[in-house]
Amino acid sequence: TLLRKAARKLANGDLKRVRIGEGDLEKYIGPQRYQVETENKDDLVGVSTGMFYTPVGGDILFVETSVLPGKGLILTGQLGDVMKESARAALSYAKKNAERFHIPLSKLDDSEIHVHVPAGAVPKEGPSAGVTISTSLISALTGVPVRHDVSMTGEITLTGRVLPIGGLKEKVLGARRAGIKHVVMPKQNEADLHDIPLHLRRSMTFHPCETLDQVLEVALVGGLQSLERQAIADARPKKAPRVLKSKQVRASA
Repeated sequence: TLLRKAARKLANGDLKRVRIGEGDLEKYIGPQRYQVETENKDDLVGVSTGMFYTPVGGDILFVETSVLPGKGLILTGQLGDVMKESARAALSYAKKNAERFHIPLSKLDDSEIHVHVPAGAVPKEGPSAGVTISTSLISALTGVPVRHDVSMTGEITLTGRVLPIGGLKEKVLGARRAGIKHVVMPKQNEADLHDIPLHLRRSMTFHPCETLDQVLEVALVGGLQSLERQAIADARPKKAPRVLKSKQVRASA
């Protein structure tokens, strides 16, 4: 399209020479239609960053989890069967380790857990989002936020093992383009790092993990110890709100 429009200008005699730079693209082919996903700006509870592979390159995705009154597990975002199985495995692991993660059993039994992956019009499939879903789920159940500068990939098992995945190079390139600086990956994929250009490897920090505990140590703000600190903070009695006397109310008004 660029060459055709440049040739037309030359053929019409409008210009004798055409130079097209980055600043000229919108003038020739219109406004940008594809926006590259970027990292979150803040550490959020229940929101973790994953990575995915496509034939045309990698990118990042977000997994969001909300804990609401009710019962059951809800999965939305046009997830495939394998991805749904990863979410169920993540919930089973959280229930099995509820005491260790300081998650009240009543919260697991009496809550409706909603896991959503945005961009609902795009089908999503594969087991490599297992660690991302697990991190989002445990963050939502404990109230500990997830680091926004960490993206992750890896399949999980019911015992918390992190299994290898495919397309690591494309996923890492997509994460770097989105501004991610830390990548959590399966330890068995360490050999795949040699496929990534050296200057990119030097600009990022890689965290090979064998267990979900190692993933949470990196991905959660404050690491695994933050789960206990948050549980202690939640157990403290809440102070009653201060009631202002009528004179104080008029003064503040």
